[in-house]
Amino acid sequence: MSPTQIVQKLWNYRNVLREDGMSYGGYVEQLTYLLFLKMADERSKPPYLPASGAGKLPSQIPKEYNWQSLLKIDGDEIFDHYRHLLEEIGKKTGLLGLLFGRA
Repeated sequence: MSPTQIVQKLWNYRNVLREDGMSYGGYVEQLTYLLFLKMADERSKPPYLPASGAGKLPSQIPKEYNWQSLLKIDGDEIFDHYRHLLEEIGKKTGLLGLLFGRA
């Protein structure tokens, strides 16, 4: 899938959510949380970032709330898990709690 196709798909989702009452800011906020989770997942897999020098970067996201936990479920269960994920990560100390604290 090309970058243009990905952007178009994201904007199509935005239109669906707008019809359900979600604001542009709310959409961008949720997209940011999802991208953060996906990036944390990608950074923990090969090829590792050469700048780290140490190889694998351990994820600060608890396993039960990481990107992979979202892939294991679908339907209504994913909404409940995602909401719980945001609440629990928001309770963490440090940067994670700061980023997800108001999710």
